[in-house]
This record gives sequence, C-alpha cells and structure tokens, in this order.
Amino acid sequence: MLKHILFYFSILVTLTSCSQKSKPLAQTDSNKANDLIHETSPYLLQHAYNPVAWKAWNPETLQLAKDQNKLMIISVGYSACHWCHVMEEESFENDSIAKLMNENFINIKVDREERPDIDQIYMNAVQLMTGSGGWPLNCIALPDGRPVFGGTYFTKEQWTDVLVEISTLYNNDPEKMIAYAENLTEGIKNSNLITVNKEEIPFNQTKVESIISDLKKDIDYRNGGQKNAPKFPMPDYLNLLLRASYQYKDEQLNDFVETTLVKMANGGIYDQIGGGFSRYSVDERWHIPHFEKMLYDNAQLVSLYSKAYQLTKNKYFTTIIDETLEFIDRDLTDENGAFYSSLDADSKTAEGELEEGAYYVWTKDELKQLLGEDYTLFENYYNINSVGKWEKDNYVLYKTKSNQEFSEKNNMSIEALKLELTDWKTKLNAARNERDLPRKDDKVLSSWNSLMLNAYVDAYRVLGEPMYLNRAINNANFLIEHQIKDDGSMYHNYKNGKSTIDAFSEDYAHTISALIALYQVTFNEKWLHQAKQLMDYSIQHFINEESGMFYFTSDTETNLITRKTEVIDNVIPSSNSVFAENLFKLGHYYANTTYSNMAKQMLSNMNSSIMDTPSGYSNWLELYINYANPYYEVALAGPNAHAKLKELDRHYLPNILIAGATSNSQLPLLDSKYNDDETYIYVCVNGSCKLPVTETDRAIKQLEK
Repeated sequence: MLKHILFYFSILVTLTSCSQKSKPLAQTDSNKANDLIHETSPYLLQHAYNPVAWKAWNPETLQLAKDQNKLMIISVGYSACHWCHVMEEESFENDSIAKLMNENFINIKVDREERPDIDQIYMNAVQLMTGSGGWPLNCIALPDGRPVFGGTYFTKEQWTDVLVEISTLYNNDPEKMIAYAENLTEGIKNSNLITVNKEEIPFNQTKVESIISDLKKDIDYRNGGQKNAPKFPMPDYLNLLLRASYQYKDEQLNDFVETTLVKMANGGIYDQIGGGFSRYSVDERWHIPHFEKMLYDNAQLVSLYSKAYQLTKNKYFTTIIDETLEFIDRDLTDENGAFYSSLDADSKTAEGELEEGAYYVWTKDELKQLLGEDYTLFENYYNINSVGKWEKDNYVLYKTKSNQEFSEKNNMSIEALKLELTDWKTKLNAARNERDLPRKDDKVLSSWNSLMLNAYVDAYRVLGEPMYLNRAINNANFLIEHQIKDDGSMYHNYKNGKSTIDAFSEDYAHTISALIALYQVTFNEKWLHQAKQLMDYSIQHFINEESGMFYFTSDTETNLITRKTEVIDNVIPSSNSVFAENLFKLGHYYANTTYSNMAKQMLSNMNSSIMDTPSGYSNWLELYINYANPYYEVALAGPNAHAKLKELDRHYLPNILIAGATSNSQLPLLDSKYNDDETYIYVCVNGSCKLPVTETDRAIKQLEK
C-alpha cells in the first residue's frame, strides 16, 4: 500500500509545485460540531466524541459541502474493524489533526455495513487509484462527491501530510483537481460494466469440469481452504466445490472439502468454548484468528456444514452446527427474532486496555487454576504447548486430533471424553463471562438476517430440530413486519425499534432467497408469494434495461455519483448472482418464462467473466451447473408430504427444487397433483413429470437416472 501512496503523493507534489501562488488554508470556524451522537450505528457512535467534526452521510451534509465549497473526507469503516480503531486512536482523537480536518474539510463518517452503496463507490475509486483496498477506507472528494484521493489505513504522519497537501492544492489550483476527478469518476462508472451477450451459450458439463480442475490448482489439500495466508473460509466457494464433488463424483474434491471443514472446526478460527467462527485466520493452519465474529460468516457456514453433513454423514459437523447456533442465539439474537451484526475483535484486558482477542485467549496459569487435576488432559487436547501458543504467553485453543483418535490414545471412551468436554466448556465459559465482553454491533441488516434465516432453514432440514424452524419463522415475521413496507419496498437497517435506510439489491436478493427456502420446508405458500412480490418490485426499481442486470441501488436514490452493478461473488455471493438464482427458481415455481429468460440472460452476460476468473464467480457457477446438468422439480402432494420431505432431506440433492402441498394448490408445479388418499412424489423436468411414486427411495432412483 505504501508504494501506491508514495506514487500518488508524487502526483500531488507535482501538481502543487505547478501552482502560481500559495493561498492560506481555510480557517472557517463554523460547523465544527460532531453530529454522530444523533446516529444509531454503533460504529458511528464510537466516533461521536472525537474532536473531528464528523457528520453523517445525508442530504444536509452533502449540501453543506457544496454551500461552503469544501472538500469532503469520506471515512468508511465498521464496528468490528481493528485497524479502524487504530486509526481513530492515532489520528481522529488527535486535536491537531482534528483541527486540520475541521478547518478545511466536511468530514463524513460512514458505516460500510449500513451504507454499502457509498462504500462500494469509494472503494472502487481507491482501488483504481492505489491498486488495492480495505478498511478503514479514507477518500477525499470534491464538494459534489467526485473522489480525488484515497487510501486505507494511514499513520498519523501520513494522514497529516495528506491533509496539508490536498488542502493546499485545492486552494491554489482547484482546476487540476477537478480535471483529475472527472477522469476518475468516468473510470468508476466504466468499471465492471456488463456487456450484453446476444449469442446462445452452450452450457455444458465439460466446461464445468474444466473450471473445477483449474480451481483445484489453488487449494491446500493439507490444511484445507485456498493456498497461503491469511485464510478466509469463503463458504460459497466451498459450497460450489462440495456440489461439484457430488455431481461429478470427485472423491478427491469431496475429501478436500471435508478436510477443510474439519480443520476449520478444529482451529482457533472456531471458538472452541463458546461456538461460532471468527472472520479469518492469519496463518495457514486456521489457528490464530482475526477475532471479530460476523453474522454473515456464521450464517453461511451453518448452511455449509449442514449440507456437508448431508453428504458426508460426519457427526462432528452436527456439533459445529449446534454450537454455532447456540452462539447466535446467545449473543446475536434480539427478542423480536432479529439478528445483530457482529462482535468486535477487541475487548478489554484485566488492566482495562482494549486488545484484540483478549476475551478469547488463555494463559497456562489461568487454565491450571480453573481446571485443576483435569488440566493435563485439557492441555493435550487443546495443545497448550508450542503448537497452540500465540503471543504474550497467551494460547488460542487448537485441536489436532479427532475425538476418536484422542480417546484411543488416552485409553478412555468417547462418552467419557464428551463428559470432560462439557465440563471444561462449562468452567471456561463461566470464567470468560467474568471478563469484559467484546463490543456488540447491534444494528440489524435485512440482507444478513436473511442469510441467517436461510441457515436456520438448512440446519432444520438436516437435523430436524423444531427450534431451528421456529427461529427461521420468527425472523421471517420480523422482516415482513418491520423491514418490508406497504408499497413492497424494503428497509436495509433496523435499530432501537426503528427501520431506516432504503434497501439495496442485496437486501431484496437475499430476502427472496431465504423466503423461497422457508417455503421449501414449510410448504406455506405465503412465503413463496412474498418472495415473488419482492422480485417484481426489484425488477421494477433496480433493473438495468440495457443489460438485464440489477443495479445495487434503487432508481429512487439520487445522492450518489453513479449506480454500480454488483456481480463478483466474494465472501457473500453477489446480489446479481442471487437474483439470477431466484429468477431461475421462481420461473420454475410459477411457470414464468419472463423470469426464466431473465435468469438465463444474466448468466449468459457473465459467461466470459466466469470462464476467465471462476474463483470470483462461485455462485454464478452453481447456477451454470443447473443448466449444464440435469435439474429436477420434485413435487410432494398428499397428507404425508412433510414426512416424505424429511425422508428426502436425509440425502444431499443440490440439483432439485422442492414444492409441496398437504391440500389442493394452484401452483403450476402442484396443480391437480393432490390426492386425499395417498402422498405422491413427482420427479419432473421443466414441468414434464415421470410416473409418480409413493416411496422416497424410488424417487431418489428416478433422480439418479
């Protein structure tokens, strides 16, 4: 990053030296109040007492910049971001730096999770300027919002130099800065443009197998995940490989995914005492995590472990599912059924200092005192030795043996070991609860809640625990009651009993996906119809008529310099890939050729990108497989449809769409299929069905053929 900063600084110095005459920096005293105390975002509230005169992003702030003809500093981060806290402590709490910022800029703090649309645009700008990006994201823009300079974390000295150089340049020669901003803004608008593909794409299995073969070159067969460090779980990527291992009968790939999930669950990235996953590990072994816990990671990983259990029948995965959902229920669930966003990486030490991981790590002395005579066994199980040591004589619990291997080595039964584990976790949880808890980001985001709703559905399908279905239904009711407006539009954010911020395409896409999943386990058609209504609203207000893709922001948003289109599948699948998947499914449910054609066109538009860089399009590839391989509609109709569904859910069947009814239904897939006397299973392709059967095993054989 420093190389890019220095390069850009050379441009600034050259421009500044060309100015005719140096004007003094602005000395305006107005508008120096920090307004963030009026916000609800935990991240913004963390900055509410900085000496910097922070404003929130809103029409009044944007107009203020224009009225005073001041540059804007747009500083983006999130509550659980460690380096955001570092830059705050070093720079934004510094009175002299605050003075420079307040006198020469309109300073805007943005929670990237609350406003992903703003983050998306200015992150794109920084990536174009420096070649990389990250958080904290600090971008300087003209009064009309067009960016002129940006980077991620700056030291106090670097940030001071940036403020002085940029302010001087803007005061002395604003025309040069405006010219640069025009070129950069044009680059932002043109980046990630989607080309409409008007040719027929032959989706075929051979291409998929070739892509999977290429992806296998970048995976770590020993430790799991992708090669090198840091290691991110990337659940959607692993979900693709899990599906490919099944549909293409690739045992090596199956072993790799199972190894990855076991290694992650054994590592420090997984909270061995309290359940749940941290965002990533800094090493190749999944040992030392970046300790923040994000709702979206844990949601997608619950879904992934659920599907992996279906395929592998590895009982260890059910433990991870249950413990992770216990963490969600305990730490990230509101009484109204909503889910909070995250837990911070930092928490206070015994001395009252904020430190990353302080809540989660242990010293030998602490463990000996808490566990007594059990310490030696615990030490061997969790590697309280050179393998598990971190820093400052702290240990991050880390498993290297399965319970079966460990119990055999120590001449004890599996049952006895499980009793020991329960006792250890009870004692250490009690001790940990005496510590200062990590800070919680208690805002509620529609998109992330929908991912968690989907996770509870997947866990229920696999484990059959009624409480998991209840959690999913409660959250769906919360979304409908609080986040979906009467006109069919959605809110993105919920906090302190109030819904705010018009939703983005990711909110609609993931909510539609979750409601379809909830229909598939309940057969309650109100969820499916609600999904269709949201899909129709999305088409009306987010679609790009030229490309057939969906903008990230609605056509009602007017305060941004451009509308972006999100297509790359990252830790969370892109909104467009999820929309395409939703259209594909809804096209089947409602026999709607408009939906089906839209899905196929979207996938066709992405064909070249998928072939060139498949690792960035894992969710698109799953849709591709739906076209390249047989894809089935499975309709269960009759009084025992739910019982038949439970039998079906014992199997990993990623290439089917479930529809079901315990009474007459007008859905095209179920129309005229219900019978009071018997429950039939129909295996169909594009509405054309094989002979109905009454036994699940026979239906499975039809799918295999």
